[in-house]
Amino acid sequence: MMKKKDEKLRRFTPFNKDVVKGFRISYNVIGNLLLLFLVIGLIGMCFAGGVGAGYFASLVKDEPIRSFEVMKNDIYNYEESSEVYFANNVYLGKLSADIDREEVKLEDISEHVINAVIATEDELFYEHEGVVPKAIMRALFQEFTNAAVQTGGSTLTQQLIKNQILTNEVSFDRKAKEILLALRLEKFFEKDEIIEAYLNVTDFGRNSNGRNIAGIQAAAKGIFGVEAKNLNIAQSAFIAGLPQSPFGYTPFSNDGGAIKDNLDPGINRMKTVLSRMYSGGYITKAEYQDALAYDIRANLTAKKPTPIDEYPYLTYEVEDRVNKIIMVQLAKKDGYTEEELNKDSDLYNQYYSLADDEIRHNGYRIHTTINKEIYDKMQDVAAQYEYYGSDKPQEVKDPDTGELKTVQEPVEVGGVLIENSTGKMISFVGGRDFDRENLNHATQAERPNGSTMKPLLVYAPAMELGKSQPGSVIADVPFSLGKWKPKNYGGGYHGLTSARTALKHSYNIPAIKTYMSILNQNPVSYLEKMGFTSLQEADYTNVSLSLGAMEKGVTVEENVNAFATFANNGKFIDAYMIEKIETSNGEIVFQHEKAETNVFSAQTAYLTIDMMRDVISSGTAASLKGYLSFSADWAGKTGTGQDYKDAWFVASNPSVTFGTWIGYDTPKPIEQNYKGLSYSKRNILLWAKLMNVAHDVNPELLAPKTRFQKPGGIVSRSYCALTGELASDLCSSAGLVASDLFNVKYVPTKVDDSLTKGKYVVVKDQAYQVPSSAPAEFVQQGVMLKKDILKKHGINSVQDLKRLLPNTAKWGNLVVTEGKSIGDNGSNPSQVSGASISGSKLSWGSNPDNDVVGYRVYAAANYSTSYKKVASIHASSTLSVTVGSSPAAYYIVAVDVAGRESSPSNIIKVGEYADKKPEPVATENEKSNKDNKDNKDNSQTKPPNNDKPNTPPAADKTAESI
Repeated sequence: MMKKKDEKLRRFTPFNKDVVKGFRISYNVIGNLLLLFLVIGLIGMCFAGGVGAGYFASLVKDEPIRSFEVMKNDIYNYEESSEVYFANNVYLGKLSADIDREEVKLEDISEHVINAVIATEDELFYEHEGVVPKAIMRALFQEFTNAAVQTGGSTLTQQLIKNQILTNEVSFDRKAKEILLALRLEKFFEKDEIIEAYLNVTDFGRNSNGRNIAGIQAAAKGIFGVEAKNLNIAQSAFIAGLPQSPFGYTPFSNDGGAIKDNLDPGINRMKTVLSRMYSGGYITKAEYQDALAYDIRANLTAKKPTPIDEYPYLTYEVEDRVNKIIMVQLAKKDGYTEEELNKDSDLYNQYYSLADDEIRHNGYRIHTTINKEIYDKMQDVAAQYEYYGSDKPQEVKDPDTGELKTVQEPVEVGGVLIENSTGKMISFVGGRDFDRENLNHATQAERPNGSTMKPLLVYAPAMELGKSQPGSVIADVPFSLGKWKPKNYGGGYHGLTSARTALKHSYNIPAIKTYMSILNQNPVSYLEKMGFTSLQEADYTNVSLSLGAMEKGVTVEENVNAFATFANNGKFIDAYMIEKIETSNGEIVFQHEKAETNVFSAQTAYLTIDMMRDVISSGTAASLKGYLSFSADWAGKTGTGQDYKDAWFVASNPSVTFGTWIGYDTPKPIEQNYKGLSYSKRNILLWAKLMNVAHDVNPELLAPKTRFQKPGGIVSRSYCALTGELASDLCSSAGLVASDLFNVKYVPTKVDDSLTKGKYVVVKDQAYQVPSSAPAEFVQQGVMLKKDILKKHGINSVQDLKRLLPNTAKWGNLVVTEGKSIGDNGSNPSQVSGASISGSKLSWGSNPDNDVVGYRVYAAANYSTSYKKVASIHASSTLSVTVGSSPAAYYIVAVDVAGRESSPSNIIKVGEYADKKPEPVATENEKSNKDNKDNKDNSQTKPPNNDKPNTPPAADKTAESI
């Protein structure tokens, strides 16, 4: 068998036996060598793997083991733009930041976007566990070989790690940590959570305003003007292609968002994305072709106005207020108090900067109190108002050249509307043109508040301290304090006036005197309680502060806020604009809480309101009634700055308080009249127009049906208008009784005793006590003022006191005596001159002597030379009498205090007066006898040549008619 077998083998084997033997040896050697190489290879691979693993371990040895919470915080710790809302959750816009981002949930993102990103950036996203080894090996090979094409090896998970936890550093160290963290992240997060986070953090270039954007929602809105959930296939592909080169592919430049001339780089990248979506089965061929034909340029969104563009005054004001709120919170976390911040400017600036960064990047939702409709309408009124006044030249320094130049400066405006009960700032007017002047004239500009200071600092504090009431009487007469000689508007004086009247007409002298009566009781503390923050040390002692002459001034907001104290029954409620601040998840980090400060009693507040009602009904703001389109229970006060540099008007009703200011930024006089309106009426008209449009929006708020309610503890009482004390019988008989409201605690209890009834004589317009020698016919009797009233009103002389007595009917019967008798000069009065007749009126001139108390008129009837006294006229009366038309002759004598008469004046004849009757016509013999008799009788008609009439005087007549 073996032989046959060998033969068989020889027949079929091409080699002979030696050859076969050699082959067997060779096979065994090669096999052993291969086995040896395999063993060595495996050992080498294990060694290399060990070395690689050791190297990898060395790269990540410093990376901490992150917990789920830590990784969650890191992944979701991305910057997001803060949003601002008007009242009632009406969207205003985003605050400016380095990058515009808006968080969005995965269910609110178009499926096309998700598919496009996965097809382009990580086609195995739903299969891998954070990394793709094959891709990493390919990327490493390309790196080591310096290949021209670098395909990259990062999954979406790795890119998320790089963006949120690590840096963009190119190194093996960073890559190793990225791989480790990606594997760990996949253990903690679902795939949908990872893709959602990725789409919210990735950079997508710029929006149509030229601002940097991140996150798919900001990209969708900023590039195509649609929500992320509404992106179509082409739009999704275009946006999904941007992360590879955000600023290379973006269609918008950094020059304000202008569209680039060449969009090919971004469009070519979009085509690549579409190709991968098609090859990956995410879209059909038809969808692919339609998307390729989509006109990207034609569908780019237009530039959108930002909050700063539309609402510059409001946006910057919100930023500043929110910064201060967050600043205090951050400082308190670090152990600092608000007082410490305010005292240390460096510390303040440090935390203000931290707060600013916080609000711009942490996605807060900021809710304000501003009513959008009212705010918008007020801006329109302010922009279109035509009665501000003329622009005036102002020399300024050119910021570029440093040289002086002249510009035209317009009248500016500031206004604030506050809800009384809450302190909510409903609206404001910051200025006429933010681009010209960005100073907020409602909340930042500090100006002297003129006479609007009077109720705040003078009358309300004086009533609270029991020093004054609406019926308190004050002497409005020339007044000086050292070299300062204050005057009233218009320059006149008004005598004795009540505090109510003084406030109604804004008299300065009474306000100063009232303020001086409380100056030693720190009245400025009331301003502090009402929120004045700009008070200076000199303000506490400066008497002119009572007229609003502040060292620095006060903002419109603070002035208006203080006035609301009266509407709130004497409680100060600080005005505010920021209602609440919350995170994007709805967590409230700040909520405004109302705080009240007791300033005045309810009685003082109401009395002040009631006095200010008169300002509007019949005082300096009486024009308001003709301007308002609606009615309400208004109480307010006008104000004028020194030299007419400021004009104010602030008024409250039971619901709101509103105030306006107009003036130049560089203080200079406002035109007193412009287009037929005074400066004050122009401001009141503007105030009314602003209120009218606010009323159109919310009539219930602006025109409450209720009136200010009078609290208990207020009574109406009559008083004597001379002193403010209870009226005496003499005060009543003189018609000097007035009535007003009083705080029951400060009702007058003393009866006025400044009047007395007695006799007097008047010489040279001055009343004197009656001397024993005075002729009874010239002694007068009536109500007289005691000189004690001089001391009460701080008057130096009777002449000054007389200025207190206006020439009105009810004051006409009053006389002030000098308190001493008039002396006789020892001689007869000089002759009366200037006697004349005009019609039936006989008049003469005043006697120059200083002791003449009156005049006597003597008359002789026709055909008589017997003169009789027909009238006695007081020296203080009109020097004339009315005579009849019957023929008669008259003369006048002056009478002094001793009763002596002057020589008669010239004879005044009335009609065809003759001293005797004419005789009958005589015969020639009778005429001859008559002539002879006349030659013997040289008598003639003439007045007596002595000081007495030739007949006893007739009964006294003091009437001015005969």
